Amino acid sequence: MNQEARGQSSGARDPGPTESPSPDLPPPASGFADLHLHSSFSDGTYSPEELVSHAARHGLAAIALTDHDTVEGCERAGLACKAAGLEFISGTELTAEQNGNELHILGYFVDIRNSRLLSDLAEFQAVRHKRIHEMVARLNELNVPLEAEAVFALANCRSPGRPHVARALVNAGVCGSMDEAFDRFLKKNRPAWAPKMKISAQVAIDLIHRAGGLAVMAHPGLNRSDHEIPGLVKAGLDGIECFHTKHSSSTSEHYLQLAAQFHLLVTGGSDCHGLSKGKPLIGTVKLPYENVARLKARVASRGSRTPPAVGGD
Repeated sequence: MNQEARGQSSGARDPGPTESPSPDLPPPASGFADLHLHSSFSDGTYSPEELVSHAARHGLAAIALTDHDTVEGCERAGLACKAAGLEFISGTELTAEQNGNELHILGYFVDIRNSRLLSDLAEFQAVRHKRIHEMVARLNELNVPLEAEAVFALANCRSPGRPHVARALVNAGVCGSMDEAFDRFLKKNRPAWAPKMKISAQVAIDLIHRAGGLAVMAHPGLNRSDHEIPGLVKAGLDGIECFHTKHSSSTSEHYLQLAAQFHLLVTGGSDCHGLSKGKPLIGTVKLPYENVARLKARVASRGSRTPPAVGGD
C-alpha cells in the first residue's frame, strides 16, 4: 500500500531516505524522500544507479543509501543522484544491542571517508564473512553441499549476509525460494543459523557522531523495544524512523508521539532491498521533505560541518 507521511507531528505513509545536498542543486522546498534503501553493496539487488533511477521514476526529491555495515555504494549513488537532479544523503545501517535487545541504528550524513568509520566498518564486514563460513559449515553438517566461496561470489560485496546464503541455496536447487531457505535453515533457532555479532547501541551512536552523522533508530515497530528508547536518547540518539513499510498507520502515529515526547527527529523509508523480498518497495513510503530539512538543520547546528556532498566536483 502506498503511504504518504504527513510531516513531523502526524503521519500517513511513504517514508524515505536523504543525503547531503549537492552544491550544484538548490534544495527542494517540497517533495518527498525515501531514507532507507539497500543496494547490491549489501543485501539489496539493485545497483546504486538502479535505485536512483527508480527513485526518480517515483518522483522522489531525495534519497539515502543505508547499506548494512558499509558506505561503499554512496559515492556511486551520489553521482547518480547529481545526474538525475535528486538530493542524496550518505548513510549506513548498523546492528546494535541494548540490554540484550537487538536494534538497528541508521546513520545519516556520515562522512564516507572518515577513517575511524571505515576502520570499524571493515571489522564489522570481517565478522560478516566469518558468520557466512559458520552458516555454510552448519549446512554442510546437514549434507547440504554449499561452499562459502559460492556465497561470496554471489554477494560480490564487502558486506555479505544471510540473504546471500539464501540466494545461493535457491541457485543450487536446495530451496525453491528465499523464504523457504530462511524457514528451513537460516532463521534464528533453525539448524544453519549462526549468531550475529552486535555492538552496543552507545558504540553505534558514538561511531556515527564521530563521522559527523545523525543516529536514528530504525523500524522500532519491528524491534518491540520501546522501553529502550529513553536509554537510547541518553546515549545521544537523534531520531526515530516513524514511517516504515511494516508500520501500520497506528504504529506510525505511536512513534510520532514518542518522537515528540523525546524531542527526536522523524525519519522514514521503504527499507527497499530491490527484488530480494518480492516486489520492490521503493516508492511505497514517502517522507515529506520538511523532515529532511530538519535533519540538515540538526547537522548544521552542531557546527562541525555542513552536510557532505557526495559525488560533487
